[in-house]
Amino acid sequence: MGGIRQMIKVNGRACWTLFDPGARNTYVVPEVAALLTASKIRKPFRSAIGGEVKETTETALLEAEVEGRRISTHAMVINEIGNDENGVRIEILFSALAMQ
Repeated sequence: MGGIRQMIKVNGRACWTLFDPGARNTYVVPEVAALLTASKIRKPFRSAIGGEVKETTETALLEAEVEGRRISTHAMVINEIGNDENGVRIEILFSALAMQ
């Protein structure tokens, strides 16, 4: 996976994050979603990440701190995003839209 990787804070917890300008949606794993306001969606949402199709029935309002700045964006909750090139588990995948 390409893009910039760094820790960001979600409710005081450091989360390993991939900023991916090619991603259409923002994603979080369930451990991060537990820190957020999450809700069920009516129909399953499917998207391709890392070469496979993933499905979710939950979304979350991601409020975080990135380099001292507060951000808020919508995120899909999926079980696994994947690992970065060094084998570190990615907890948040930030999309191009969220980066604007």
